[in-house]
Amino acid sequence: MMLKILKGGMLTSVQDLGRYGFQKYGVIASGAMDPFAHRIANLLVGNHENAATLEISLAGPSIEFEEDAIIALCGGDLSPQLDGKECRMWRTLAVKKGCTLSFGAPKKGCRTYLAAAGGINVPEVMHSKSTYLRAAIGGFQGRALKTGDRVPLNPVDPKRAAALLKAANSGQEWQIPAIRYFNEPVVRIMKGRQFDLFDAQSQERVFSSQFTVGAHSDRMGYRLEGTPLSLNKAEELISEPVAFGSIQVPPDGNPIVLMADRQTTGGYPKIGQVASIDLPLISQLNPGDKIRFKEISLDEAQKRLIAQEQHIRQMKIGIDLKMEEWK
Repeated sequence: MMLKILKGGMLTSVQDLGRYGFQKYGVIASGAMDPFAHRIANLLVGNHENAATLEISLAGPSIEFEEDAIIALCGGDLSPQLDGKECRMWRTLAVKKGCTLSFGAPKKGCRTYLAAAGGINVPEVMHSKSTYLRAAIGGFQGRALKTGDRVPLNPVDPKRAAALLKAANSGQEWQIPAIRYFNEPVVRIMKGRQFDLFDAQSQERVFSSQFTVGAHSDRMGYRLEGTPLSLNKAEELISEPVAFGSIQVPPDGNPIVLMADRQTTGGYPKIGQVASIDLPLISQLNPGDKIRFKEISLDEAQKRLIAQEQHIRQMKIGIDLKMEEWK
């Protein structure tokens, strides 16, 4: 079973939840920028949450289905259409052989995740199918998809496929409530390890000012523009590990939020750390969008993440039970 890429789009790549265990060797984690949308898309088509999806950014691709398929689209709304007709997101969809999936103008967010039942069949590199674009490893030949590519899918168990088809054609609302994305979100952060090195004005400004996502933002980091943040005095710091959502401040004072393709270590002072539960909000921002930060305690951030994980687990149990009923 193949997906034929009629047009590659601005940036379409294969991603899973990341390549972990190799950062000590200098290999970055990569993975989905919006892990929540990636996971839900997989659950809706009966895949493991870590199965590879297509991460589709802004101007989306055109994809022809060479066989019947079951898919789900979750994440930012990039105006998806099947054979020119608007299709719904955050639900299971049945696609006929020969249909073409295309995308129009982005409505909310900038990244959509396409999961197909069975998952994308590309080789694992260091236990992950994620594309590390700068090093050209993983994913589909280590690169973004382009016109003429044919992306293979794994086969689906016939009984599972029949149950998924019932879900897709069900008269009831077989749909997950969509996460709400904003062009000007308030993102919750915890104080970073070097927060106390910043002067009092900067400590106040990071929570009171509005920042703009800069034009040079990408999967490695979001460069924020606004009133610069300053240290009390120049400090020479030893490089240390960084995480998805670490907020570093280089000498020019403009913060950088480290994203999925972040480096393994960094020596710039970290003024904050984005709470994991809010990573989808920031990962769906476009250049020019605005952002504000709000402080959250580590304890509260952990409680909210645990609550989200429990919600996802309940969704998974409900979906699995229904699938067994329909087999």
